[in-house]
Amino acid sequence: MDTQLKTVNTKQSIIRFFLTAFFVLGGTLLITAFLPPLPEGITSEQITENGISIGFFALIPALFLIVYIFTTKRILEALILATLMCFIFADRTHFLSEFNTGLTSVMMDEDTGWLIIVCGLMGSIIKLIEKTGGSLAFGKFVAKHSKSRVGTLLWTYLLGIIIFIDDYLNSLTVGSCMAPITDKHKVSREELTYIVDSTAAPICVILPISTWAVFASRLFVANGLTTEENSLLYFIKTIPFNFYAWAALIIVLLFILRVIPPIGRMKKADNRVKNGGPVAPPGSEKIDIRGNSNETYTDGKMIDFLLPIACLVLATIFSGIDMQKGVIITLGFMFVLYVSRGLMTAQEFADYCIEGLKNMLLPLILMVLAFLFSYASSRIQFTQTIIQGVLPVMEKIPQLMPLLIFVILGITEFITGTNWGLYIIALPIVIPLAQAVGVNPVLAVSAVLSAGVFGSHICFYSDATIISSSACGCDNFEHGISQMPYGFIGAGISMILFTIAGFLMY
Repeated sequence: MDTQLKTVNTKQSIIRFFLTAFFVLGGTLLITAFLPPLPEGITSEQITENGISIGFFALIPALFLIVYIFTTKRILEALILATLMCFIFADRTHFLSEFNTGLTSVMMDEDTGWLIIVCGLMGSIIKLIEKTGGSLAFGKFVAKHSKSRVGTLLWTYLLGIIIFIDDYLNSLTVGSCMAPITDKHKVSREELTYIVDSTAAPICVILPISTWAVFASRLFVANGLTTEENSLLYFIKTIPFNFYAWAALIIVLLFILRVIPPIGRMKKADNRVKNGGPVAPPGSEKIDIRGNSNETYTDGKMIDFLLPIACLVLATIFSGIDMQKGVIITLGFMFVLYVSRGLMTAQEFADYCIEGLKNMLLPLILMVLAFLFSYASSRIQFTQTIIQGVLPVMEKIPQLMPLLIFVILGITEFITGTNWGLYIIALPIVIPLAQAVGVNPVLAVSAVLSAGVFGSHICFYSDATIISSSACGCDNFEHGISQMPYGFIGAGISMILFTIAGFLMY
């Protein structure tokens, strides 16, 4: 009976999706009739490179994306449909061929390749540590030194700060290791994921030895803001003004201590667990990096946890903050460490690596679709359209420029979900504009960096949300919506501080 009901529900979902797709995409094609025709002679390569301006119509796919997600909670389908809408606006009747070209371009992109290698192999590393019992040994160590619920969450917070090299490394390591421990203290996965997510990107953007610092410093040089020799020093100047990152770190600590109570969806999750319900919200098993969370592991030793993590951090640092090299070196180290001691055979080592890669499949698909949507929205100049809309206000009241940058780009990042991609697009626009109207460039750049962290933090399909959700074993929609009130509190504080700083530093 249950199988038949499930089959009927599946068929209904498929029919509902195709009907939605038919009306949405058909309606989008009809709207293109009201758009100016494409410039004569323009090629798809030119549209890819520069985009094409369609005015306020560029906002339609983004609005549809948000409404569809809130209505259905189906993020994968929302990304696909919104992406197709962008291609229809940019390429009209050739949208399917350009969708295919765009997907190929995204998959062949260096950043996507890096993402698949790093996140996939991180899944392997986590699975190997679990199989040796290293995670279990670490869990017993934490349980021994922290008997209370708050103490365990403070350990989670502390680990999030210690592993500051990269937000992916941070979330995947802390989330996967702490989930089994916090489960014993009846902590909802929404709460755990919020803590992990809030100590990942926020800590990386305020410490100069991180992948974020290296990336931002390179962008500063590329946009003529500073020289290569002084690029890291310039990044350090932005640290005090990354208001959202500081706010996020403080708010989550106050939340752990219950100075700030559970709000909205987080309170419902807290009550669910207190009343004997499951720690994870429904559907979380699909994205859980640990696969079968009920699987039991043999007891191990702390060195099987500590040495690989230490190797990963040190290898990443000494390879020039290159996490891809870090994970490859660490896997080689783990092979020697585990196989030589008879903890597993070479065949088992390879099997566990594949198993870990498989557990990362859904998170990787979601992130690739998010990148594809960002690629498609750039073809209709989505970000540029929003920035151009507030340019007159920035020029008339330059003191408000840091505030407007944070708000507008924060909303943009929440929709596109790619923080580093936003930096690449926004900084070439913001830097010369700040210099032209007399706004302190350090403050303007800090507003861009803060906007990226904020939007990524609360976006349902950003890399930060997906990675944190998969590591902790929590449905990414539930994670995004449960931590949203705290993100808005941090954003409100940041808006006040950017307003004050804008007037004081002008």
